[in-house]
Amino acid sequence: MTTIQLTTRINAPIELIFDLSRNIDVHQQSTAKSNETAIDGVTSGLINLNETVTWRGKHFGVYLKHKSLISAMEIPTYFVDEMLEGKFKSFKHQHTFIQKKGFVIMEDKIQYETPYGIFGKLFDLLLLKNHLSSFISERNSFIKTLAEKHQK
Repeated sequence: MTTIQLTTRINAPIELIFDLSRNIDVHQQSTAKSNETAIDGVTSGLINLNETVTWRGKHFGVYLKHKSLISAMEIPTYFVDEMLEGKFKSFKHQHTFIQKKGFVIMEDKIQYETPYGIFGKLFDLLLLKNHLSSFISERNSFIKTLAEKHQK
């Protein structure tokens, strides 16, 4: 199993950051490079506990589908999306929001397993982990910019 952990400091209210992070429209805007589109389930607005979304996006030159369930949620500090259908053997993304004095720490913990045995592990080592880290970092930068701009 591979784990990616990212931390982003944002100068905005925790409620705003939490809602931007689970907003389907914001996700689509932040992932325009990969043409991410919500094609089933919740396809616009805020996604909530026990709801699903199916994404279609282009990664590594191929269009892929990924269906996620929001399996846990504690407003405004935590939610989890887990893959129900997709190319991973397993995929879990925990989103944690920690209120500090005057800012919020947004933490992402992504845990996944690749299929295809040693070939999947090699693909992960050579390309996938870096790709996912960059993908989530870019999304987090987008959320940070949007949240902090909203504050001004």
